[in-house]
Amino acid sequence: MSPPTHSTPAAGGPSAGEDEDELPTYKDAFPPLPEKAATPEGTQETASAWTSKIRPLKSSIITQVFHVPLEERKYKDINQFGEGDQAKVCVDIMHKTGAHLELSLAKDQGLSIMVSGKLDAVMKARKEIVSRLQTQASATVAIPKEHHRFVIGKNGEKLQELELKTATKIQIPRPDDPSNQIKISGTKEGLEKAKHEILLISAEQDKRAVERVNIDKVYHPFITGAYNKLVGEMMQETSARINVPPPSVNKTEIVITGEKEQVALAVAMIKKIYEEKKKNTTTIAVEVKKSQHKYVVGPKGNTLQEILDRTGVSVEIPPSDNSSETVILRGEPDRLGQALTEVYAKANSYTVSSVSAPSWLHRFIIGKKGQNLAKITQQMPKVHIEFTEGEDKITLEGPTKDVQMVQSQIEAIVIDLVSRMDYAEITVDPKFHRHLIGKGGVNINRIKELHKVTVRIPPDNEKSNLIRIEGDPQGVQEAKKELLELASRMENERTKDLIIEQRFHRAIIGQKGEKIKEVRDKFPEVIINFPDPAQKSDIVQLRGPRNEVEKCSKFMQKIVAEMVENSYFLSVPIFKQFHRNIIGKGGSNIKKIREETNTKIDLPAENSNSEMILITGKKANCEAAKNRILAIQKELANITEMDVSIPSKLHNSLIGSKGRLVRSIMEECGGVHIHFPTEGSGIDKVTIRGPVEEVEKAKQQLLALAEEKQIKSFTAELHAKPEYHKFLIGKGGGNIRKVRDSTGARIIFPTSEDKDQELITVVGTEEAVRTAQKELEELIKSLDNIVEDTMIVDPKHHRYFVARRGQVLRDLADEYGGVMVSFPRTGSQSDKVTLKGAKECVEAAKKRMQEIVEDLDAQVTIECVIAQKFHRSIMGPKGSRIQQITRDHNVQIKFPEREDPQASPAEALVQENGEANGEVKEPVDPNAPKKCDVILISGRKERCDAAVEALKALVPVTIEVEVPFELHRYIIGQKGSGIRKMMDEFEVNIQVPPPDQQSDKIAITGLASHLERAKEGLLERVKELQAEQEDRALKSFKLTITVDPKYHPKIIGRKGAIITNIRTEHDVNIQFLEKNDENQDQITITGYEQNAIAARDAIQGIVDELEEMISEVITLDSRVHARIIGARGKGIRKIMDEFKVDLRFPQSGAADPNLVTVIGRPEHVDEAIDHLLNLEEEYLSDVVENEAKMAYMRPPGGSVAAADDQRGQSKGFVVREAPWASNSEKAPDMSSSEDFPSFGAPVQAKASPWGPKRF
Repeated sequence: MSPPTHSTPAAGGPSAGEDEDELPTYKDAFPPLPEKAATPEGTQETASAWTSKIRPLKSSIITQVFHVPLEERKYKDINQFGEGDQAKVCVDIMHKTGAHLELSLAKDQGLSIMVSGKLDAVMKARKEIVSRLQTQASATVAIPKEHHRFVIGKNGEKLQELELKTATKIQIPRPDDPSNQIKISGTKEGLEKAKHEILLISAEQDKRAVERVNIDKVYHPFITGAYNKLVGEMMQETSARINVPPPSVNKTEIVITGEKEQVALAVAMIKKIYEEKKKNTTTIAVEVKKSQHKYVVGPKGNTLQEILDRTGVSVEIPPSDNSSETVILRGEPDRLGQALTEVYAKANSYTVSSVSAPSWLHRFIIGKKGQNLAKITQQMPKVHIEFTEGEDKITLEGPTKDVQMVQSQIEAIVIDLVSRMDYAEITVDPKFHRHLIGKGGVNINRIKELHKVTVRIPPDNEKSNLIRIEGDPQGVQEAKKELLELASRMENERTKDLIIEQRFHRAIIGQKGEKIKEVRDKFPEVIINFPDPAQKSDIVQLRGPRNEVEKCSKFMQKIVAEMVENSYFLSVPIFKQFHRNIIGKGGSNIKKIREETNTKIDLPAENSNSEMILITGKKANCEAAKNRILAIQKELANITEMDVSIPSKLHNSLIGSKGRLVRSIMEECGGVHIHFPTEGSGIDKVTIRGPVEEVEKAKQQLLALAEEKQIKSFTAELHAKPEYHKFLIGKGGGNIRKVRDSTGARIIFPTSEDKDQELITVVGTEEAVRTAQKELEELIKSLDNIVEDTMIVDPKHHRYFVARRGQVLRDLADEYGGVMVSFPRTGSQSDKVTLKGAKECVEAAKKRMQEIVEDLDAQVTIECVIAQKFHRSIMGPKGSRIQQITRDHNVQIKFPEREDPQASPAEALVQENGEANGEVKEPVDPNAPKKCDVILISGRKERCDAAVEALKALVPVTIEVEVPFELHRYIIGQKGSGIRKMMDEFEVNIQVPPPDQQSDKIAITGLASHLERAKEGLLERVKELQAEQEDRALKSFKLTITVDPKYHPKIIGRKGAIITNIRTEHDVNIQFLEKNDENQDQITITGYEQNAIAARDAIQGIVDELEEMISEVITLDSRVHARIIGARGKGIRKIMDEFKVDLRFPQSGAADPNLVTVIGRPEHVDEAIDHLLNLEEEYLSDVVENEAKMAYMRPPGGSVAAADDQRGQSKGFVVREAPWASNSEKAPDMSSSEDFPSFGAPVQAKASPWGPKRF
């Protein structure tokens, strides 16, 4: 129903009714924006018989439009349209099915949904819409709670299978939920199936009687009755549960469960109905077109139930996958005629028709986002319209009368479109398509708007070269011509790649693209593409006409050449104390140097330790700037510069690793600057700059160091296998240290990063290097001399060497130059072990193995008894403590298995009986340690004893500390943070007793060495907390001051500035009571006593000042108020600050709009009033002058309104059904100063359907 429309007949015009009909509606004049993200809802037609409407057609792409009324929408909140969950669901359906969904919102808030895509995608999309967006049917089924687990099945498999089979969602209450109701949601057919299956499962598990009766499927409708009324009555009467399989399940078995007598009674009733119907019913078979079967079935099978209810006749429809057209009617003979009439009536109530329309016109018939079709489908929602891509027809399906009306409407649209539309197809290479479209579609949109046509360019994935143009015949030809011209121009284009270093890209583009815009403006036909910064590419692509591309390329290369020339830089070291002199007052010196030398000069930050000033620009300019900066430094201090000649090959050794050596010289010599030439330049000159004495000192040090380096710079290289390096270095570097100490040479072995792993470098004086080289070569030679030796090792120790995949042997090989140790095969009982390798390595390895064997022979195993509860603590995090003991004492430690508390009773029983499995057991010593407490330690006796002591030292000890109960919660801290911090700091465990015990004892558990420190820390914390408590007590002093509430805003100040200042200054808390409180004149101050008194005095001082103030009312012409107030109150704030007064202007609608109140001290008020009156006089003269001018500008008659009257009243642009009309509001009055005020004029806010006005 349309909203009421308010209109007034124009004088001398047609009647109001005619006027109203001619006016456009608000929605026609201002159509709502389409809400693409809105989630459409499906129709309710989900029964299998109805889904057969979508018949397979030849083409793969189909389009369907259907209407969803408001009452069937799941999301009815209009404000949420296109937002929230429904948008996500809609997008999800499109992603999941591949179909495209478009929708529009009708006046009645119904949805018109257009689904297009391949047939299976459309089917899936419609199914998804129905299941996820349409209001669903739901039902509950009650079965005993103990049967629920059988419905769920193992790992939920049965429930998943049931949901999949019936296409429903089944919700089973949680085990802790007392409810026995299982909730099922989905289509009606699915509900019936799921309900039947769940009840079957329950019946099978039910301990009560279960009876299964086989009844021919065709008689089931007579037993259930229409709408399941009969079976419901039977269940009510007998109190038995009767499960009749739904029509879609091909089962003949009816299951009855309940008490035996109830089941027997129900079975008798069912059999009675069956026998009676079998005896009295007859059948007739009629032929009904397959396409009409769904109309006989009706939505969700309702029509079949309706016929059964009215006539008592069951109608049997063949399955949809069966091609048979025979429908069987079964019932009593006298009722069959009536039923047959109803079947034919229902079958013929719907019809299928088609309209011939060229396939290229289909989308024009549908309209943008289905708007054209939506108008038809809203009027005839029962008619389904199907468009098939590639076919020149439109299929209509629905009630005969409605189909005829829709057919006539679509035929009229087709005739109209054919008469005024045309199309053309052109062939363009796909590689030019994106250029035809242009950036953001700019090119193609211009052509579309200019020629009033639509252009379809195929997407990239289609790889089609066919472009289609549709629209007005003349526009189509013009657009075709323009597109072909564009394409031919592109074929003549050239693409060129310029190599420009990526570091220059940003500079070429400029800030916000300003510089590249200049280049593009200069060469408008050339497209310039820069690579993405993340790609690290140097290729810049130019595309356009050949000549233009060449010109643009040369121009850009010239820009780059200038940038390269200007990117030279050098660093100048200047003493830090002179930087401010180089900058000059207000940056004058540095600015002058920059401008005159045309360079960029960067100085280090003040807080930086760097002394380097960086100069960037052309080389000659950089040198000039450097000289000028050095000249300033030279003028300011006794700075000299000296050059020293040192061979360039020594420069790196003098600089040292990362410049450490040269830096130490500079620091030692009072911070002089030493500058070495660029590496590889071959220049010997080293420059030293600084105070005269320090430069001389640095020069002597450099020359002495250079001489030393030159003497010691002799180098020799030798090669040795990497596996020998460890042996050459020796344990802890012992071997190599001997060589270094005896010769004075430095020996450098390769690191893991070096390419040549065999190269050993010897550095030093020639004599030292020769000696060291000789010693090393002898060592390497002896290592190359492979020998084989044997030794005797008792077989009982073999396992130790080969255990853990031979870890001990691998360690020996690493330590002793790759020596190979071979043990005899297991089981051979041989004690002969073979060693193979360099002679020294073999000897050393043999000696080490003998030491290991001696240790193994001397090995003992002793027991250390420590309660199992301490084992984890002893082990430490990830066993770190125990690993440390094994390393320190060279022993093996084995912890026992954890005790199984459940095994204890059985063990006790065995001990009590004294025998088990027929064996007599020795009585167990009650004082003997438990197995789970015994730790075994293996190794040399003295080492084991030391390890035992170390283990016992790790056993935690517990002490108790007295801490007042009221402090416990502060020690624990927020979320345990305080106690956790102490535990981490002292490496102990702190246990605070539960609050209900009210205990003052806190237990500390940990190593004895840590306990004392932890106790001291805890007691220290207690002292801190007690001091805090005392401080809190002092700080909680409270006093109240009475102040008239009218002064409260002044005490608080603008945005709380004054009161915050008092709070901060005196460290107090100040609270004001609510306005409506009976004690609202009281202000409470809390804090230290002296601070609270000081804050009270500060507030009292403000109040005393305020009480001295006076209030004066003056008359100021309201026309000048706006100018006095100023933009955003700037003018009035300035006056208030300058004269220290408060000004209050009248509110709109005041009795006297000219009254202004001035509040402040008497002398300030008088000064402010004088100032305001002066301003009024000045501004008023301007107002009068402007009004006089306006009088001359007005048309004859004295007013705009009079001029309008002479022309006759104009209604302006008027529409029907506007938002303001529904609220009985008039449209905005253009001549009203209230709706359209002058600038600066005060206006009263007025409620409006458009929301509050903002000026």
